[in-house]
Order: sequence, then structure tokens, then C-alpha cells
Amino acid sequence: MKNLDALMVFARVAEMTSFTRAAESLGMQKGRVSAVIRELEAEIGATLLHRTTRSVQLTEDGRAFYSRARDLLAEAEELQSMFANQGAPLRGRLRVDMPTVLAQSVVIPALPRLMAAHPALEIELSSTDRRVDLVQEGFDCVIRLGPVADETLIARPLGKLRMINAASPAYLARYGTPRTLEELVTQQHCMVHYVRHFGAKPDGWEYPSGDGYKTLMLPGMMKVNSVQTYHEAGLAGMGLIQAGYSALAPHLAAGALVEVLPDLRPAPLNAFFVVAHRRSLSQRVRAFMHWTEALLKPYFD
Repeated sequence: MKNLDALMVFARVAEMTSFTRAAESLGMQKGRVSAVIRELEAEIGATLLHRTTRSVQLTEDGRAFYSRARDLLAEAEELQSMFANQGAPLRGRLRVDMPTVLAQSVVIPALPRLMAAHPALEIELSSTDRRVDLVQEGFDCVIRLGPVADETLIARPLGKLRMINAASPAYLARYGTPRTLEELVTQQHCMVHYVRHFGAKPDGWEYPSGDGYKTLMLPGMMKVNSVQTYHEAGLAGMGLIQAGYSALAPHLAAGALVEVLPDLRPAPLNAFFVVAHRRSLSQRVRAFMHWTEALLKPYFD
């Protein structure tokens, strides 16, 4: 083959099962992507993709070819960067997903420094609280908080994000500042209840007990199903909240929130750097992983 570009285009179409989405992610015209695939099939003498009006699926030959193509692409990138200076500027596209609050509070404020050091790097940053599909949606890597249930993914632990208890000064002026679990009840404190979907039972107020953690069910004035709204409700004085220190640090520094019960913090939240395959650890992905780990380190327990 003349070069590896056709393999890269084929792999992207195979992963995203769509010429349109593959073209958008590669910054190419859909017609050009189709032409590349036709030329590739003609060159190797096999049909790689079943095309219908609704979907694109790998043929049996296509599945075997895709498996080898991914390995070859990864080896090529590794070979290309084999003698690269570790401090050399990165280049190319990096598509990453992470929780919205983490992106807003920690990652985006630090991105100008990263981009200044690597001006040829193009970052596509998705921030969402749903579990994206790395392969189908074409992500190079994601940062996930909490357990990674999919055993087919490669998850590297980054650390344990510190969780804290907090409330607004206005709320504490009304109810008092609790110093013990008993005062949470005797002072008639309430909490903002976070639920993943309405109708679900709230988790309650988490606190350490012995070698583990227990929960105390406190009343609440409202339920929310969004992490951002949960934080905003705490800032508005709607109740006590338990959230990641990384997201609340700016509000604590500004005096908009106050940490309470620092000796009774909830369990820290495991943070993972996730890729679809070990072969997905390109130079760009490895560099971003180390940068992210260093960026989050001050917020780890």
C-alpha cells in the first residue's frame, strides 16, 4: 500500500459504522472517504464493508482486515515516535471525553498552557455525564469517575478524588454549622438530594464508620439529576452537599461555600483514564494521560 492513510480512514469507518460520522471526525468530505474505501478494496481484492442506506457493517473479510489494520496503525505510530524527544511538541487530533464538572473546573482552565506547549495538537473535548462508547463514538480516551464496569476497556487508575461536605454561608447562618453527626439531626439540617433519574431513592448523607462508610438519611428541599445543578443548589443555600473538592475548590476560595465536618468526609471517588485497547496508547494519548494525572494530583487523597 502506498501509505497508511487509507487504513486510518477504513478503521474510523469500521469503528463508527458510518461514512458520515467518520468523515466528520477526520475532517474529510464524505465522498472522499467513500472513494478511499473503494480504492482500498480494489487494491486488496476484497469487500471490507457491507453498505446499506441505514448502516455500514464489516464483512467477514473486513473483520479480519480491521483487526490487523488496528495493530499496524498502532505499530506505525509507535515506530514513528520511537526516537522522538519526549519533550517534543505533540501534533494531530485527540478526541477525549470527561465529566462536565471536571472539564469546567479543572481541565479547561489549564488547557491554554497545554496548547501553548503543543500548538499543533487539536483537542476535541466532549464533556458529558453519560457513559460514552469509546469505539462507536471514536474517542481516543476518556476520564471516568467511579467504577468502570466494561471489562473490555483498559482502565488505568489515576487516583482517588477527594470528596468534601459543604454548604453556603447563608445556609449555615440559618441552620448553624454542624460539628458532629448528631448535630446534623438536632439542628434539623437538610441536604440536596442527587438522583440519577427521578423516582430513584436518594443515597443519603455518607460518612466514615469503622473500616467503611455508612449513610444517614437527611430530609431535603429538592432533588436534582444533574451534577452541575446539584452544585448550584448548594451555592443557593438549598441544603448541604457532598461533592468533589476539585469542582468546589473555586467556590471555597471565593467564600461562596464553606467546608463542614472535615473529619467526616465521604468516600473518595476513583478516577480512571480509559482507552479501548492497549494499542490505543499513542504518544498523544500517553502524554495527555500523564498531563491529566499531574493536573488532578492536588485533588487526590
